Amino acid sequence: MNRVHIFAFRMLLASFVLCCYFSVRTLAQTASPSPAPSPTPAAAANPFAPQPAPPLPAGMTGSDVNDPRANLSPGMYDAGEAAQGLKHLMLLKKPYAFDLGSNDPNDPKVNKTLTTVLGVLDPSKMPNANKLVLAGLGFANSDLAFQGKRLFLGNFYGVNIYDISNPAKTTLLTSMICPGGQGDVSVYKNLMFMSVEMTNGRLDCGTQGFPPEPPPPAGQENKPRLPAAQKDRFRGVRIFDIADVKNPKQVAAVQTCRGSHTHTLVVDPNDKDNVYIYVSGTSFVRQSEELAGCSGEAPEKDPNTALFRIDVIKVPLAAPQEAQVVSSPRVFIDPRTGALNGLNNGGTHGKTGLEKPSDSNQCHDITVYSAIGLAAGACSGNGILLDIKDPVHPKRLDAVNDPNYSYWHSASFSNDGKKVVFTDEWGGGLGARCRANDPNKWGADSIFSLKNNKLSFASYYKLPAAQGDSENCVAHNGSLIPVPGRDIEAQAWYQGGISIMDFTDAAHPVEIAYFDRGPIDPKMLVLGGDWSAYWYNGHIYASEIARGLDVFELTPTKFLTQNEINAAEAVRVAELNVQNQERIEWPRTLGVAKAYVDQLERSQALSADQIAALRKSIQNAESSRMKQKELAKLKSLAPSLEKSAVNTKSAADSTRLQALAEILKRPAR
Repeated sequence: MNRVHIFAFRMLLASFVLCCYFSVRTLAQTASPSPAPSPTPAAAANPFAPQPAPPLPAGMTGSDVNDPRANLSPGMYDAGEAAQGLKHLMLLKKPYAFDLGSNDPNDPKVNKTLTTVLGVLDPSKMPNANKLVLAGLGFANSDLAFQGKRLFLGNFYGVNIYDISNPAKTTLLTSMICPGGQGDVSVYKNLMFMSVEMTNGRLDCGTQGFPPEPPPPAGQENKPRLPAAQKDRFRGVRIFDIADVKNPKQVAAVQTCRGSHTHTLVVDPNDKDNVYIYVSGTSFVRQSEELAGCSGEAPEKDPNTALFRIDVIKVPLAAPQEAQVVSSPRVFIDPRTGALNGLNNGGTHGKTGLEKPSDSNQCHDITVYSAIGLAAGACSGNGILLDIKDPVHPKRLDAVNDPNYSYWHSASFSNDGKKVVFTDEWGGGLGARCRANDPNKWGADSIFSLKNNKLSFASYYKLPAAQGDSENCVAHNGSLIPVPGRDIEAQAWYQGGISIMDFTDAAHPVEIAYFDRGPIDPKMLVLGGDWSAYWYNGHIYASEIARGLDVFELTPTKFLTQNEINAAEAVRVAELNVQNQERIEWPRTLGVAKAYVDQLERSQALSADQIAALRKSIQNAESSRMKQKELAKLKSLAPSLEKSAVNTKSAADSTRLQALAEILKRPAR
């Protein structure tokens, strides 16, 4: 295989995270028998073979090889496991239709997937190992959304809907086949939205894809080509009516020039009649023959280029079939010159060192926080901050870059809006990027402080445990865990598993819990691991790319008490779309007060005698069933807490003391 072909297959498998400039089908069919120079014979035969890690750059350190997670036994469903502070309740395997289900590269299902789902012209020309890896991409699990007692799990092949009434006994409600990748989903009332980016997506959700492209002319085998225009192709955002959750019905399909890699549901607090969808397209721009007005030209050649923008879809709730693109904000523009390509990564790290600067022309993921009127965009070469008070016309307020970041992938705010966590998807989710020789500043989280609409860097956080050469691992999707008084995030790291990070102190984030499995295959990098790990109403759910759906619950440790877990479980929401971040509010209960007391004991913000007095008074009030006499004693403790809040040097402890005092003055019955 030549260099272009190896690159093509790597891009295919990473298409769910990085910009794929060419069609999946075109790349897949450009097979060539000529071998490429490579470090090892195995790599020459298989571009997915694990590659040895390069030496660490000067002054950088890697992950810990002595961690219990570093050498777990391999396996698909019987891999070794390690956990701290997390109890694995269950793994619900993928439905049959969404599982490749074979290790035989000549299995009819493998070949059918390659030809009809991914449009490979002649699978017989592909190495057998590549067949399995590429075919598996057609059934990869992706992002999650929640509504009531239901969980929506996106997949490159469609969506699966689960009943989570009893999380430990989660069951499948609905499987809806609708290929197109990457299948990210969000929900709002009776509507479900799905991202479609790949070229096999059809308006009718058909599985037949499109006819393979004819062989390229002689001498043109390695040149990328756009697929032929197709009137039935769909790339954009699908909208389904899920009033009957067992029978979703597509009511709209909004086409976009680059498709929808991800999307963000935006709810405007001042607009009850509509919701908005921010579309992040990272793939190639389709021809104008397929969708009028599409252009992939550089901005100096075409000021209407589909590059250097996002798209905004307006969805009338009373008539979702009328959804349409209403604006295409130029979030990368240089406000001084008007140049559309106004942001640049400034140069970043690559396999062999610093790469040349390049313009940012796409957002991978955008998280909106409507309660504070802001959005954080992870936009390939930059992290950006947007004003979204007018959701149709978001405006950039700030932008940051970092030479230690390869690809700005996703973002999340702290609940108070004073911090933003960005992730770097170095290697696109395909590479093994958590090894002992992979720098702990690359493929990591970066935590920024946010003040006066300006971002300032605070620190990095990376999965502490070393992973193997065959484990794709890098920072990926996560969500806040609603522990009062702390900033805690559950985060997926692909085959690195799940890491729970406390970033209350933005300059010193720490891991407080984790779960990990051994590699799927010890010799070959097979795509797998947790895509997203999200907290929802008392449990953590993880989308396992190859295996299915994982369900976890927190368990107490020295880093997190049962009272803190109970306080987090007291927060309930009707829906959760993580990229549409909502403000967390805790009930004014004595259960939440206990969590604050535990934290103040841990930080030694109060003396042992004060802690003991607080606990005794809270226990007496609960035992008395909130009698007035005991409530009066609680209230009498509040002034000293408020005084301590003023005098403490810790901002976190000051907030906890004030919140605790407010509960003690007027606890909810």
